[in-house]
Amino acid sequence: MQEKIEELKRKAKQTIDEAKDSKTLEDLRIFLLGKKGKITSLMQELKDIPKEEKPAFGKLINEARDYIENSINDSLLKFKEDLYKKQQILEAIDIGLPGKKPNFGHLHPCTKAYLEVEEIFHKMGYKVVEGPEIEYDEYNFEKLNIPKAHPARDEQDTFYINDKILLRTQTSPVQARVMEKGEIPIRIISTGRVYRSDSVDATHSPTFNQIEGLVIDENITFSDLKGTLSELAKALFGSDTKTRFRPHHFPFTEPSAEMDVSCFKCHGKGCKFCKKEGWIEILGCGMVHPHVLEMCGLDKNKYKGFAFGMGVERIALLKYEIDDMRLLYENDIRFLKQF
Repeated sequence: MQEKIEELKRKAKQTIDEAKDSKTLEDLRIFLLGKKGKITSLMQELKDIPKEEKPAFGKLINEARDYIENSINDSLLKFKEDLYKKQQILEAIDIGLPGKKPNFGHLHPCTKAYLEVEEIFHKMGYKVVEGPEIEYDEYNFEKLNIPKAHPARDEQDTFYINDKILLRTQTSPVQARVMEKGEIPIRIISTGRVYRSDSVDATHSPTFNQIEGLVIDENITFSDLKGTLSELAKALFGSDTKTRFRPHHFPFTEPSAEMDVSCFKCHGKGCKFCKKEGWIEILGCGMVHPHVLEMCGLDKNKYKGFAFGMGVERIALLKYEIDDMRLLYENDIRFLKQF
């Protein structure tokens, strides 16, 4: 029995000294000290030796167990210390080196322009509503008083998926969906990406972002529209900004108008920025066409409303004095850092 104990200690010591990693030591612990380990087997052999010798051999076994356990723990501690020293070397910081300035992101110019417009209308009591970018022809055209013969339906202008489904060309379908619910009064802005089959140049893109507004209630007049958009212009471009409405045609509004704002660079005197005109075109607007109200299930004799729409990129180009829309999409960090 004593020879077995001494041989076990000798082999354990040899394995511990030759161990290259902590896993080897953990495996040895289980092999020798586990429930089915060698030390447990030796303890079970005590029942076969004379009663008077059991205390002495029991003491030897306990001493062997303590010796092996302490040796394993000492070696594990050494492995941990060596690993810690290696990590200190690998992760050492040279305080003499110049620091690295972290790069912080910021909002894109279009996002900033959109959030600013959204905040202005929030203060006026408007609610933001979104809708699907893949839309039915019925909502994108029919319910907006755009018949099948209208040029906007030409496949050169619109991305059609099939004869009934398309990529929306405007966010106006959201307005039609809201009017269908019949929850009057309505005071919303609809936002999101729209798609048109346009060639890419300084002022056009096949995909861009729109913000459109809609108000429906009793006794709404063109004066309400003018007052609302005048407040928008002043909030965006300065309190001295003037507005001008020019007659225009949109199928879904009647009467319709284009709205200009006085140039915020020259204050209407005429400069390079406004092409010497003193005015800058900014959006289209008008009173909701009675036929649109009717097609969306509203009483055209009881309710009136106005609508308007603007491109987010257009607002960003004006506010940040950018002369080419393509710059907004090229993701050139040198350009975007300016904003």
